Amino acid sequence: MDSKTKIISVGGSIIIPKTGFNIPFLKKFKKLILDEVKKGNKFILVIGGGSVCRQYQDAIKKVTPLNNTDLDWLGIHTTVFNAQFVKFMFKDHVYGEVISDPTKKVKTNKPIIIASGWKPGCSTDKDAVLLAKTYNASEVINLSNIEYAYDKDPSKYKNAVKIESIDWSGFRKIVGNKWNPGANAPFDPIASREAQKLGLSVAILRGTDLKQVKNVLAGKKFKGTVIS
Repeated sequence: MDSKTKIISVGGSIIIPKTGFNIPFLKKFKKLILDEVKKGNKFILVIGGGSVCRQYQDAIKKVTPLNNTDLDWLGIHTTVFNAQFVKFMFKDHVYGEVISDPTKKVKTNKPIIIASGWKPGCSTDKDAVLLAKTYNASEVINLSNIEYAYDKDPSKYKNAVKIESIDWSGFRKIVGNKWNPGANAPFDPIASREAQKLGLSVAILRGTDLKQVKNVLAGKKFKGTVIS
């Protein structure tokens, strides 16, 4: 594995938040990634469905009852569309197709590869973990809409405690072992199980805080959670 290659799981809500596109942020995010490319770094960006995915899933459930597999497929299609948007953002710097199968290694001289969701039963977090396995990486960077992972949902519990560092056994006790389509866990339970098996380190941080994103890419101390 080329240590210059960074695998990043980008939450869909970072790209398309509920409030709509944040064009100034997208321009800064694009510049940050391309500045890193100029330093010789390469990226695999796995794009999630975010709030767009959940809006589709919530709407369809009110019209037609679907099983979890169908709901997952609907979510996967939203990741593909979001990923196409990001591919066009980086235009000439990206591999020509959005990849879906994280178990197949791509040969390209382009510095950026964009990936979408793949199969039902998990989120794009697991796809990022599988890409780490395929490319022999030791770390996944998870850009989320939260600053830290917590021991419980901070929007529901005032006594929720932020987590700066935790091992996989402790983290999996928090997120459990079951996947629900559209779930909003800091790192999905199925991805967590696979990451523990592989001995991966996962960094979780707020993706819109580009100073912290720069820090984690540089291997510096950052504001966020490390699971290892």
